[in-house]
Amino acid sequence: MPSSFAASSGCPPPIPGARWSAADAPVRPLLLWVRTGTAHVRIDGGPMLHLRAGEGAWIPADGRAERAITTEPGTVAFPLCPHAGVGARGLSELTRFDVPSGWQDWLIQLFNLQVTPFSGRGYSPEAIEELLRRPGSRPPTPAVAGREASPEGFASPAMPRARGARAVAEELMRDPGLALTVERWASRVLCSARTLRRDFLADTGLTFERWRLLCRLGAAVEFLAAGYDVDQVAALVGFASRNGLTRAFKGQFGLTPHEFGRGLFAGPGAGGLTQRAAAARQTDDLIRMMRDTDTPTAPETLPAASTPSHTNDIHVLSWMYRGSGYLDIGGRRYERERGVATWIPADMEHVTGLRENSVSLPLGNASTADLHLTGPLQVRFPPTWDDYLMFCSISARSGLRPDDHDPRHILDLFADQLAAQRALSVPMPTDPRARAVAMECLRRIGEPGGTQDGDVRDTDVRDADVRAEIHRAFRDETGMTLGRWRYAARMRIARDLLAGGAPPSAVARRIGYAHLPTFSAAFSRFHGLSPREYQEREVANSR
Repeated sequence: MPSSFAASSGCPPPIPGARWSAADAPVRPLLLWVRTGTAHVRIDGGPMLHLRAGEGAWIPADGRAERAITTEPGTVAFPLCPHAGVGARGLSELTRFDVPSGWQDWLIQLFNLQVTPFSGRGYSPEAIEELLRRPGSRPPTPAVAGREASPEGFASPAMPRARGARAVAEELMRDPGLALTVERWASRVLCSARTLRRDFLADTGLTFERWRLLCRLGAAVEFLAAGYDVDQVAALVGFASRNGLTRAFKGQFGLTPHEFGRGLFAGPGAGGLTQRAAAARQTDDLIRMMRDTDTPTAPETLPAASTPSHTNDIHVLSWMYRGSGYLDIGGRRYERERGVATWIPADMEHVTGLRENSVSLPLGNASTADLHLTGPLQVRFPPTWDDYLMFCSISARSGLRPDDHDPRHILDLFADQLAAQRALSVPMPTDPRARAVAMECLRRIGEPGGTQDGDVRDTDVRDADVRAEIHRAFRDETGMTLGRWRYAARMRIARDLLAGGAPPSAVARRIGYAHLPTFSAAFSRFHGLSPREYQEREVANSR
């Protein structure tokens, strides 16, 4: 773990090496893009493929083959899982390709869309209705007398509430073409097939198989509206043949996929495509790039995106890598600027949005037991942290992570950065030498012995006269001795960590106290309340 307040110095921790450790056999192709550093890929003991920055590899899906993917220290490599149906249009063997620089931010955003609720539902009733109602389109004619193909018929199925069933549902919404049995799905979410079936039926009123069918048919509507032909749509949404799709589509909507497609004027370049359909079009361009037939032009703009209104049962930390976004929660809008990381509290309904040409990434999660939040908490990371934070996101949301990956590590990173940022509100000396001493004190507060009264002897200052001048600068410019200033900074940091929900024992360790009672006594002397009383008051005031 990095030393406390490393973030404030602009020096992120070193990026360790990582390896692919997917819990299940490969069921879909993998696209690995190396942003920086070096990665190595091998399939079933075959020749090793070495990838440098700016290169990618297409790794085909084969349930019988073992994937060996490793990265060297300092590497940021994004594992992207294209839609299952892409496998039929992709390559049948491990293939290296170059990624033009114009595509790189789009690939980062694609990773975000694959692992967050921005694509969690994939489509919504509102999006489908918009497709059917936009200028130039007309409702298709029902093929069966007495049955209407109304927009309401295209609504996505309700999402289950049980954690395992919801995880399966969200994955299928992202990629309905995944061909896993209910037993395989159950093993992925660590439950039994019986429990998974029961939870789907109890929460949605639909059997697992019926729910998956409706999910696939809703996705088929999107791809048909995007201009894909029936054979392509069948492959994209998981049907073995066009006949299977046709039977299911007509049984649900009263018309064939071909009849539905004729009623729409949505070609490959048409506007109004849903997010998933647009992503499928761009994935087609990536396949063309990998086949080396030509180099497609990178998207000129990254479209705006937003999540549906939803709640999480855990706290989620989201970071703005590029552009800007917003969080609407509790009747208030929180702006999210470049570099800002935001804890989104659990159990609070919210909408997260990205403006055009903006990219965000999830950095990790925290349980309500590990972090107490009553509202969003934000902190800004400097650009020097970009690569490390991308690495954190990949480790948190994919199978590519260090062997000793600790999901709680992001809690410490955020807390340290927040404390360092807010500690700067403690009066800082303006004298350059005194200010350097102050910053060094902030960086070292969490180290063993860091609770001792500050002294210039902890620095490289050897001249007694210079030390005396530094002490004088602290008294004149902050109104405090160096020792008192250090104590005030530590107590301010402690206050903010407690307000952010950190338990007093963790705060004590974070700011260098070996024993909780010693910390509690120091905090009470400074603030007039014990750490526990202060935290309870903050919770009460936030309600």
